[in-house]
Amino acid sequence: MGMVSLNRLMFKHKERRRRRRVRNGLITSVSQENESLCQEIDQSQSGEMSRYSGPDLPEDIWCHIHSLLPLRDSARSACVSYTFLHSWRRYPKLTFTEEALGLKQMEGQKTGVDFTNRVDHILKNHSGTGVKILKLAVPLYRNVSSCHLTSWLQNAITPGIEEVNLTLHSEFMEEYNFPCSILHNGCGNSILYLRLTYCAFRPTSGSDCLRSLTKLDLYKVSITGDELGCLISNTFALEKLMLGQCNELICLKIPFWLERLSFVDLTWCRMLQVIESAAPNLSTFKLIGDPVQMSFGISSQVKNLNVGFSFKPNILSYAITKLPSVFPHLETLILSSMSEMIDTPMVADKFLHLKHLKIFLSILYDSWSPAYDFLSLVSFLDASPQLETFLLSIRHLGDMEHDSGDDAHMRQIPKYKHCRLRKVRINGFFSAKGMVELTCHILEVATSLESLTVDTVYNEEEDDKISRCAVKKSGECWSISRDWILEAHKAVGVIKRYILERVPSTVKINVGEPCRRCHSIDVIASNI
Repeated sequence: MGMVSLNRLMFKHKERRRRRRVRNGLITSVSQENESLCQEIDQSQSGEMSRYSGPDLPEDIWCHIHSLLPLRDSARSACVSYTFLHSWRRYPKLTFTEEALGLKQMEGQKTGVDFTNRVDHILKNHSGTGVKILKLAVPLYRNVSSCHLTSWLQNAITPGIEEVNLTLHSEFMEEYNFPCSILHNGCGNSILYLRLTYCAFRPTSGSDCLRSLTKLDLYKVSITGDELGCLISNTFALEKLMLGQCNELICLKIPFWLERLSFVDLTWCRMLQVIESAAPNLSTFKLIGDPVQMSFGISSQVKNLNVGFSFKPNILSYAITKLPSVFPHLETLILSSMSEMIDTPMVADKFLHLKHLKIFLSILYDSWSPAYDFLSLVSFLDASPQLETFLLSIRHLGDMEHDSGDDAHMRQIPKYKHCRLRKVRINGFFSAKGMVELTCHILEVATSLESLTVDTVYNEEEDDKISRCAVKKSGECWSISRDWILEAHKAVGVIKRYILERVPSTVKINVGEPCRRCHSIDVIASNI
């Protein structure tokens, strides 16, 4: 609800009151109404508070209406109404960002002082009670001091607060230590969501102050494994844990009494070496970074796993050899790799419950072996007897030599029938011999296959859509090099020659050819 909606509500109420007076014989002329309104406007413009307090509604309803206004509109309404001035002092959502405060940085102009003054003024006029949400995004200026930060947090984090979101910048990383003492004396026990960035966070043993916390999000926060253990030791309500680039973290231990914890996201915590989890209901786990030693116990209930984007090679080999025993109940597996130097091996262990497999490969200049055999990805199919959907997405970030499938004689490998695989998509298909053989192998062994999508140009869609300029809002195709445009046209020829004739009549085939406008041979020739 904005100021326009509020004004409309007040106008309707005044109109109903005027009509009621007409019916009762107490007619007030329109000119008198207009004159009264002009007087109110004149008084507010001259710096006097308007005496009109709005419709006769209970105070709680007015406070609720006021809480629906954005911060700036709420402050403005408090300047013209005693009712809103009273509720402003208990305004529940404090959002301190440049946008919310009406500050815009001009080129070469520092607004850190203005930011500090406005936050100080707002908190000075706030009673300190009733705050539910604090969002504090400090601008990229060094003249917002640590003393001001601590003072703001002390004034805003009071008993009853439910969300604290502190967004700092890299300048504060080494100098600002989040004051954990603020969370004591009952101030932290109502917090449901805590997000901190670019600061140090040093909880100590006995810090029983976040009993209601359900979501913890730390990004570029200096915190050790022992300190994190102290923090979550009493957060029995914790449901989601997100740690990004927390580079002091070496060992992460998740205790068994976190029964509500269902989601853990660890992204580029570069020093992390060991993860031990005994959380009984953890169902979704994401690890973006280097492979680490993991122990989740024989009762692990993780069903959704996302692993990858490491610069270390052979993530696929790591995944197929290590993960089945660590996560025996997986249903969805997402793997990402930037470097594969050896073929994916065949293994005895199985993903017995895996239904959905997504593999994202980014082929870099020197980090990918030209001899890598894409047919070896059959190992994942053989290890996943319950697999229903398979997405293979390949993004070429550089040139890569490969044996073309143009003159390839299809190799014969042992075939194990897949009676559950229904949908397959290969995004970024190219004419490598192993790629052609992998596709043909799938067509032969997937007896229940319903659809096959083969797109010769990489795009970011993960479903059956073929994304081209004709269907994009931008009206432009994904930019690719001249060599890969030629490769895409070559891949289309390979598909027509080796794959289409093998597609059963029961399978819906969808081939994504290069865009005729952006990726045509004629366009390439005209640019030479």
